[in-house]
Amino acid sequence: MTDSRRRRGLMAASALLGSVLMLSACSGGGKASATGSADNSQAKADAAAAKKSSEAQITITPKDGSDNASINNSAAVTVSKGTLTGVQMTTQDGTAVAGQLSADQHSWKPTVQLQRSTTYKVSAEAKDSEGRVAHENASFTTVSPANSFIGTYTPDDGSTVGVGMPVSINFDKAITNKAAVQKGITVSSSSGQEVVGHWFNANRLDFRPEQYWKEGSTVTLKLALDGVEGAPGIHGIQQKTVTFHIGRNQVSYVDAKSKQMKVTQDGKVVKTIPISAGSPEHTTYEGQMVISEKFTQTRMNGATVGFKDSDGKGEYDIKDVPHAMRLTSSGTFIHGNYWGAPSVFGNVNTSHGCVGLQDVKGAGDKNMPAAWFYNNSLIGDVVVVQNTGDKTVQPDNGLNGWNMDWAQWKAGSAI
Repeated sequence: MTDSRRRRGLMAASALLGSVLMLSACSGGGKASATGSADNSQAKADAAAAKKSSEAQITITPKDGSDNASINNSAAVTVSKGTLTGVQMTTQDGTAVAGQLSADQHSWKPTVQLQRSTTYKVSAEAKDSEGRVAHENASFTTVSPANSFIGTYTPDDGSTVGVGMPVSINFDKAITNKAAVQKGITVSSSSGQEVVGHWFNANRLDFRPEQYWKEGSTVTLKLALDGVEGAPGIHGIQQKTVTFHIGRNQVSYVDAKSKQMKVTQDGKVVKTIPISAGSPEHTTYEGQMVISEKFTQTRMNGATVGFKDSDGKGEYDIKDVPHAMRLTSSGTFIHGNYWGAPSVFGNVNTSHGCVGLQDVKGAGDKNMPAAWFYNNSLIGDVVVVQNTGDKTVQPDNGLNGWNMDWAQWKAGSAI
């Protein structure tokens, strides 16, 4: 090949290579432009998706994963910038929980109390003003019995009771933060009487006024203990209002010396009944005692209260004691007696500590003194026992806090 041909060939190759390089450069530039276009498209897609997203904001409480949740007020679903269109709440096994949507469709709550130690799942749906849908899901677990306390109270809601009936609350866990718990409980009377709480121990809190309740008044007990820490790691769960009514003012006076009981209403004697109190070997407690239970018939076995024969059996075991009314938790009753001779009543004290009234077996004769007293007595009526020679009953033995003066009673308050 001549030099001139070689030079022309090299020049052609060089021109071709330049074209390739230019093409590569253009290709690179083209590739960059395509990427920019893709980024632009994604941004537009994101913006479009955001524009199509519902503005409705759903909030479920307790928050997802919570434990020790309240069984009363913790469960709720609310929405802002929208309305709720559906809420489902179920237990872990799929059992539905009834609930109610508010009139404005902005909130939902269960209409039943939740159970302790239970996991609940909540699924909610809402729409915004443009009909765009939003969803939210959560699950939570309620407080366990081991980490919560409840109080069993007396008297019952809606009941009518005597003037001596205290509000008595027994907690299933020992309370160490007594002030916090007592602040969560209020007892008030329509009579305007001052009502004060007294702690007998770590589990029992009673409330009463200085004097007996005013007849015809209404007493309201409010338990606002939900979430209150009664002891380290132990929280209350109760949120409840209870009302009861005070009946006529009846106080009965048992005189073990005269062996008579005078029944008074509004301070006036309405009936005198012969009685037989505790024998000299088994005297009856003295003091103000409140009727806490009534039984048309009940069994009384001496062995259950320490009266045993040498063989370990009860000194008595009567399976059908008529018209029995409890005065102490340790076993003192005022009751009918059909096994004693009629001449006993009003003349001899023969019992093991109870107060006996003449009666018949089977409690079927309404003309008997025991039947009359039973039928005319309310839970919460006061029976004052005198002249027995025994000690005054302990204030916490039954519902008998009236045996403590007002200064002592108030000293037992934690607030």
